[in-house]
Amino acid sequence: MQVFCDFDGTISVQDATDFILSRFADPEWQDIEAQWKKGAVGSAECMQRQVALIRATRQELDTALDEIEIDPSFVAFAGYCCSQGIPLTILSDGVDYFIHRILARHRLPPLPVIANQLTICGQNGNTRYHLALPFSQAACESGAGMCKCRCVRAAAGTRLYVGDGRSDFCVADKPDLLFAKGNLAQYCERQGIAFIRYRRFADVTRALKTRVPTPLRCPTETSARALA
Repeated sequence: MQVFCDFDGTISVQDATDFILSRFADPEWQDIEAQWKKGAVGSAECMQRQVALIRATRQELDTALDEIEIDPSFVAFAGYCCSQGIPLTILSDGVDYFIHRILARHRLPPLPVIANQLTICGQNGNTRYHLALPFSQAACESGAGMCKCRCVRAAAGTRLYVGDGRSDFCVADKPDLLFAKGNLAQYCERQGIAFIRYRRFADVTRALKTRVPTPLRCPTETSARALA
């Protein structure tokens, strides 16, 4: 078994990128967000353009990131996966620097993070930010900077995915077991994709403890919910 987790809104309580943009970016970032929601631009282009609009020193950025909380039960979930030898990987179409900074405040086993990569240039009032996309795919269905589908498809064995939002839509039908909440749960309901609704990582931990190593492929949403 391998476990994959989204970060923003799934592990973190707030969307870290939106939090930083609302605090430090030029107002133009909201226009770009609107274009993305309309489908006029892919998320990769959206993220790169928005991150370039951040106007903050590195210290200001770090101080703001330290305000972002994570699901309190994620630490126990990660510890359980580690104790059971279950690989846990964070897949995010967000920003790697943000994720590492937020997780650094918590006692966690080392976790692989696959996300868009932030470069910080200059210093003091002249700090500028650039987002590199080393995990993008030209054929990505959602035009994402980080193609989650590619990572999940390549995994061997039973694949479990935990997510919450729009960046998880294209990967929703790829894992063997999907835990969903928020916009992702609504999307799965509309599309007839099997999923288990969760609120916190404690719910996911409980499911793993009671059902592993039972095969976890659910043919319908109704049967998936029956497992919860």
